[in-house]
Amino acid sequence: MEPLFALLVGALFAVSIYLFLSKHIIRVLMGAAILSNAVNLLIFTAGRVTREVPPIIGSGTDVLPETAANPLPQALVLTAIVIAFSFFAFLLVLGYRAFQKLGTDDSDEMRVAEPVNEPAPPLGY
Repeated sequence: MEPLFALLVGALFAVSIYLFLSKHIIRVLMGAAILSNAVNLLIFTAGRVTREVPPIIGSGTDVLPETAANPLPQALVLTAIVIAFSFFAFLLVLGYRAFQKLGTDDSDEMRVAEPVNEPAPPLGY
């Protein structure tokens, strides 16, 4: 099962990088959401995806058995899901406000600080 998750994580990373290279803001936002899911799945898979023994330390022992799933990556993924959702919500509102203000979602047309009809600066000295 873990090699299948490794392929899925690789595919999600590839899709998110492809979406980050787009010039449309909504695609970049979708790339951020897919990247956060890929990282969460990577952390979850690193903690072993076994169901043989629950992650409970029994009486008379000090450590988890070898076949138990590690509970720390599971806790980290739960925290990362909340953080990724809030980050995505912030980026979504930021993209929407930029679209309202500028009238476009194309990042090439969002150059407010650059003059429109002035010649390009010199390319060298």
